[in-house]
Amino acid sequence: MAKVAIVTGGARGIGRGCALALARRGLDIALVDLLAPEMERTAGEIEALGRRALQFEADVADFARAQEVADAVFAAFGRLDVLVNNAGKAQPKGILEIAEDEFDRTIAINLKSCFNYVRACVPHMRSGGPREPGSGRIVSMSSLNALSGGVTAAVSRFAYASAKAGILGMTRALAKELGPDILVNAICPGLIQTELAKNHVIIERGAALAKNGIAAGRVGTVQDVAEVVAFLTTSEPCFITGQEIIVDGFQYHV
Repeated sequence: MAKVAIVTGGARGIGRGCALALARRGLDIALVDLLAPEMERTAGEIEALGRRALQFEADVADFARAQEVADAVFAAFGRLDVLVNNAGKAQPKGILEIAEDEFDRTIAINLKSCFNYVRACVPHMRSGGPREPGSGRIVSMSSLNALSGGVTAAVSRFAYASAKAGILGMTRALAKELGPDILVNAICPGLIQTELAKNHVIIERGAALAKNGIAAGRVGTVQDVAEVVAFLTTSEPCFITGQEIIVDGFQYHV
């Protein structure tokens, strides 16, 4: 029986890349997103790879909806092995500009969503009694902003950086609490070219930054991140848990 993964924010960008990378490795995929047309396109791409795909239109900040999704995935596939907490949204405002509701929403989408889906998925990942070490895998998408503070000369991402830093603490706590049967890690992408980032001021400066500030000499791609996620969720055996994996081409001007 094929392994099964839930990918939040799976309709496009890094989430889509992760979903396709896992499908290529033989996993069936459940996509969670609010972007129904894009999600349908990605589901079609998964099915073209010979894997099954489910689509769930959902606000990842909704705790009850996360439980509904996890229950439906388990009912449909009979198992749940991998959770990729990818959904997120940036808020380019500093402490004196951001409103309370904007801060709360940024935390809810980026951090609380991880709590929602881990809480809903772990019982299904552990169903059927004792599991083999590392049989379940959770990867959450943090950000280089969690390490840099998310402030540049052009913009502040105060709330976003706070939420993404929270993911790192959550990852360490979960790795200890859920091990050894479930391995938990976080990814910290640097400058990644996605649909949302095409017009971003930092991406527009990407060529200059790549030349002067990224050892790899280029801005990252969705595939760069997706392949790391696929390794962490499908490699057998895996002795990596509780870690933050930086995928930034060694960006030394953060």
